[in-house]
Amino acid sequence: MHIKEIVLEGFKSYASRTTGGPFDKYFNAVIGLNGSGKSNILDSICFVMGITSLHHVRASGLTDLIYKQGTASITRVYRLYSIIVILINRRMVIKVIQN
Repeated sequence: MHIKEIVLEGFKSYASRTTGGPFDKYFNAVIGLNGSGKSNILDSICFVMGITSLHHVRASGLTDLIYKQGTASITRVYRLYSIIVILINRRMVIKVIQN
């Protein structure tokens, strides 16, 4: 089984709908500048797959996972987020959605 595609919206640093993929079956790399959200992509996958502790996704509470506009002074908090991870195995496509 492998990840085919990931769609993030309102999760951590991803305010607008962001799609990543298609992913290769054997090897992938997430690259980018410092502060561009690379770790947040991995955090979203862990969150959808059912982490046992928010500490694993660098959050102290569930509200830390929702996009907040601005940094020091939060002007707007998005109440909704969505993460879609599409997994493929030999026989079927599995869509895992976290809302």
